[in-house]
Amino acid sequence: MDAATVGLALATGLITGAVFRFLEVPIPAPPNLAGVMGIVGIYLGYKLVEALLTATG
Repeated sequence: MDAATVGLALATGLITGAVFRFLEVPIPAPPNLAGVMGIVGIYLGYKLVEALLTATG
């Protein structure tokens, strides 16, 4: 994954969020930081187990 891909993903998310807000449609994501951190935790947990499984081979 390179910086361009991350930047494009961020820009797409920002534009999508702006469109959702402009149209007054609820966002399909947690509306607060605690919910977002829960999603980040799920991702990090997945990557941690993946790395452990790869290392133990």
